Amino acid sequence: MSTELVLLAVLMLAVTYPSRALGILTPGLDRLPHAALDYLQLVGPAVLSAIAAVTVMVVVDAGGRSVFHIGIEWVAVLACLAITAWRRNLLLGLIAAVLITVVAREMGLVALPGI
Repeated sequence: MSTELVLLAVLMLAVTYPSRALGILTPGLDRLPHAALDYLQLVGPAVLSAIAAVTVMVVVDAGGRSVFHIGIEWVAVLACLAITAWRRNLLLGLIAAVLITVVAREMGLVALPGI
């Protein structure tokens, strides 16, 4: 394991832990208006969604340029959204998305990045 990766992990811990511990360590957080609590609960999923969207929509080509990408990942994401909305179960949607991606890659429809 590289020392740089350990330092990166420690840095990530130092940055993310306080934001995750804020709800536990802050007295009176439950006295915030309901709208503020709803907003705070949606910040994490919104950030993760943005990261996932960039991962699905943008790839780096051989020249090192970022390129907009449409592939099987879009189908997997749309299937996940549809199943989650239909069944109200995120786990089923995620399982479907993973299965779509795995099957597509095994059939050779999708090349793994860097291969």
